[in-house]
Amino acid sequence: MPTDTIDRTTLEHLVQAGAIRGASIVGQPGGWGVVFQYGLTERVLAARRGAIRNYRKFETLVDYLKSIGIAKYQVDATGYARVVPASDRKRTDAAQRMKDAHAAVAYRDWLEGKVKTARAGIADGSNKAISDTEWAAERAQWEREASDA
Repeated sequence: MPTDTIDRTTLEHLVQAGAIRGASIVGQPGGWGVVFQYGLTERVLAARRGAIRNYRKFETLVDYLKSIGIAKYQVDATGYARVVPASDRKRTDAAQRMKDAHAAVAYRDWLEGKVKTARAGIADGSNKAISDTEWAAERAQWEREASDA
């Protein structure tokens, strides 16, 4: 398989111009890659970060090719291996990021509820507003208690 890559935008422009001579879907461990022939050149479809794009599902690749106007291609399943080792697929950092994001949203919702309740209390008179001097005295008391602890 060639190592030179082509990005999606360039590929789509070449398809629109009718410059693509052919496409070959090539099986790889864990999925499918695709090689495009145009002029005297062969290029592999690249992912967004420049690495070779590997589709886990054949159907996803076929849908993409059809969407850009390529309906005929060759398939070479020689190197295809269905399962990628689990160690290559783990994204524990993603799971932690999602937990952190959900916790942040829950905190934000809680805080917004508290602020909304406090403002409603001030508006209806059930919460009294305190002056700046009262607040300064109360804060100073908290700071003294914290430094003694």
